[in-house]
Amino acid sequence: MTSEQKLQAYYFLKLNRALEERLLSFYKQNKVVGGLYRSLGQEAISIGSAMALQPQDWVAPLIRNVGAFLVRGYRPRDLFTQYMAKATSPTCGRDCNTHFGDIQRGVVAPISMLGAMIPVMVGVGWGSRMQGVDRVGLTYIGDGGTSTGDFHEGLNLASVWKAPMVLIAEHNQFAYSTPTSKQMAITDLVDRAKAYAIPAEIVDGNDVLAVFAATGRALEHARSGQGPYFLECKTMRMRGHAEHDDARYVPAELLEQWRGKDPIERFTRQLLDEFGFAPEQLSEQDERVKVLIEEDAEFADNSPYPDGSGALGGVFAS
Repeated sequence: MTSEQKLQAYYFLKLNRALEERLLSFYKQNKVVGGLYRSLGQEAISIGSAMALQPQDWVAPLIRNVGAFLVRGYRPRDLFTQYMAKATSPTCGRDCNTHFGDIQRGVVAPISMLGAMIPVMVGVGWGSRMQGVDRVGLTYIGDGGTSTGDFHEGLNLASVWKAPMVLIAEHNQFAYSTPTSKQMAITDLVDRAKAYAIPAEIVDGNDVLAVFAATGRALEHARSGQGPYFLECKTMRMRGHAEHDDARYVPAELLEQWRGKDPIERFTRQLLDEFGFAPEQLSEQDERVKVLIEEDAEFADNSPYPDGSGALGGVFAS
């Protein structure tokens, strides 16, 4: 990363966390419709990977990839209003959490079925190649999602077709409440990719610079016609599956161990101690985050709910 990109990464990391903290406040006020899914402790994966994308690439974020939406140009208000099912949300109140996208921004809307976006992004990559377009499709999957049929079928197809696709597996230790050790006989998820002859590497998912660099290598591999690439980002889900889940099944010592590896605190120390940034430079970014969060939270809170008159809009082709 350049110095400018490092400062940008810091801004997005802090914005990601501040956004989710404000969403938690809305959730506790019963203003969020449905569940609230957080990426606490995993922000570096979304930010680092999305920043490595080229403008023409497409990404399909999942529920813990709020940072990818932010890097792709969405504002906090888009996430606030979407979670609150407001008329001003990207889906006009029709859906919740991160189920929205915009082809102009290169964001493919995710769905809840885990693994389902993998074959979709294989199709994005393969279709782009057929059209002669320089585009790579990138999406994410959790460790639990690597046990789904779509994961295996999608990877096999990507390998056979040498589709320009990058898959990032967020190995956050638990598939809802099931630890990795109880759902697979391997320690590293990269072994599943290697079974399909797909190059793979393990990355420290709490190091935004490492994620950025590894994603850059993966994208270049896919872009050069060599086929898909698989990244396993080791991290920890620091909250339950969603806010309604108290995560009592997670050993306290495991959480304490990973708390010391917080990606934002770690990167902040690097910027100050290793890269020579002044505290005032980071404070400026903190203030930018604060102002934007307050402005967009107020916008979302004051936005109306859909009145129902446009319920059929966007349902049928016009």
